[in-house]
Amino acid sequence: MMKIGIIKCGNIGLSPILDLMLDERADREDIDIVTTGSGPKLGPEQCEGATKMMIEQKPSLVLFISPNTALPGPKKARELLQSASIPSIIISDAPGKRAVDEIAEKKMGYFIITCDAMIGARRPFLDPTEMVFFNSDMIRVLAGTGVVKLIASAIEDVITALKDGQTPKLPQVVITWVKATTAANFGNPYAQNKAMAAFQACVAVADMNVDACFKTKGREDYMPKVGAAHELLRHAAKLVDEARELDKGMNKVYRAPHDTDGKLLSKMDFAAKPE
Repeated sequence: MMKIGIIKCGNIGLSPILDLMLDERADREDIDIVTTGSGPKLGPEQCEGATKMMIEQKPSLVLFISPNTALPGPKKARELLQSASIPSIIISDAPGKRAVDEIAEKKMGYFIITCDAMIGARRPFLDPTEMVFFNSDMIRVLAGTGVVKLIASAIEDVITALKDGQTPKLPQVVITWVKATTAANFGNPYAQNKAMAAFQACVAVADMNVDACFKTKGREDYMPKVGAAHELLRHAAKLVDEARELDKGMNKVYRAPHDTDGKLLSKMDFAAKPE
């Protein structure tokens, strides 16, 4: 069985589900998934510790996921993974675009998820409950816009190459609204329209929260901004719900489950067997 390593440092919307989306029924017979992490922090010390723990597991492939992978902590993790000669794919949000050239130079793969928005991390606003609401909405958008399907499919190509004894071509993708919603394979063009709108709304959410958290002083000024950003995300989540319902009404929901051997199957008719 091949060992797949997932390192989670800090958190973006995709972080809680990355391991689960590779083995959604927990019945794959071709891979085992091992996860290490640093919790909510991603400083150099935390990232180094989580990465060293993973290297000791000797995985065949590592997925490293964090916010802003251009920061010193994630950069330290990449240096360790490169030294260990482990094929690695870096997954990050829009600020991580600043590191893509360096990642490519290390011959690593990457996914930059431009809609995976920063949270409104202001103390008077963000408590544990608000944090969970935000992340649940964000996960819904990632699933409903096709981001999850795009990443799961690309990672499966890498795993298949490794199982076949080949040197895999690691994906290097900045995920846009077009790439994501194309991967979603909507059956109704109006569903894709709604998903594209949801994706771009979350790009705006990221910009709004960056402005509120790093560029705005004064509680009276930043509180409405983080509040508005979270409201916009909530509406984006509703849009992907509406998109899903449109496809349901036409019996055109595209499903791509993993078989026990890891192969991605597909189906669209509700009662059909995936093949």
